[in-house]
Amino acid sequence: MLTAKEQSLLDALEPTARKKLIEIVSVEIVGARKAPTIRVYIDTPDGVSFDQLSEAQAWIGTCMDRLDPFPGAYTLEVSSPGIDRPLRTPEHFERYAGETVRVCCRQPVDKRATWTGVLKGFRDGCVILDVDSEEVSIDYKNIKRANVKGAIDFTA
Repeated sequence: MLTAKEQSLLDALEPTARKKLIEIVSVEIVGARKAPTIRVYIDTPDGVSFDQLSEAQAWIGTCMDRLDPFPGAYTLEVSSPGIDRPLRTPEHFERYAGETVRVCCRQPVDKRATWTGVLKGFRDGCVILDVDSEEVSIDYKNIKRANVKGAIDFTA
């Protein structure tokens, strides 16, 4: 689901993140080629505090300076995954079973490239969704992007 460049940045960040008990949820490179934005989403089992974000911005920035991923300027953004949390690993698909998710495929499955349904989990190399009471199986390698569809309950 990550580009080769995004994966290389993730691989470089993960050892330090593990030592700090932080999960690198995902890395995205967006924007113009000459001055891209690198977005690093982090999390912990208890969520992410402002202090943790600030500390992570510092060590991730230092790591990026060493890596120098792009000639010239780039912008670094470090944040929590937010309400529409990206799902990247088989473990993510297991952990968020029961949530409504949106999955975008590289190649259409049953003539559809985008699926929204309740995540049932991960089985035999596939993400399993319940879409309108029908089970849909999407090969993990065919997933371009996936995220939890956040919902806010204003009645609570």
